[in-house]
Amino acid sequence: MKNLTTSVLLATATMALLGPATALAQDGGAAVAATGASLGKGLAVLGGGLAVVGGGLGIGLVGKGAVESIARQPEAAGQIQINMILAAALIEGATLFAVAVGFLAK
Repeated sequence: MKNLTTSVLLATATMALLGPATALAQDGGAAVAATGASLGKGLAVLGGGLAVVGGGLGIGLVGKGAVESIARQPEAAGQIQINMILAAALIEGATLFAVAVGFLAK
């Protein structure tokens, strides 16, 4: 599974880096000037996507831990649930901030 994840990540990074350059290759000299801006935007979008994936994994791990904790101590379910929701909201807020910064990148 680790090899598949690494391969997908490398393929995505390659497409993000080479996609804008090959799309603008027909423009000649103008393509060279526009490639830097396009490359920066592509990397910003890739970073935003990675932030969303990381946030999803984080919230999933928080939920997994909460369910396991509730299974061990059912009498503490209320406190565990409150803490789980608070942690998930903080993770989601950080993820949203990272995506917004990625979209605002020039």
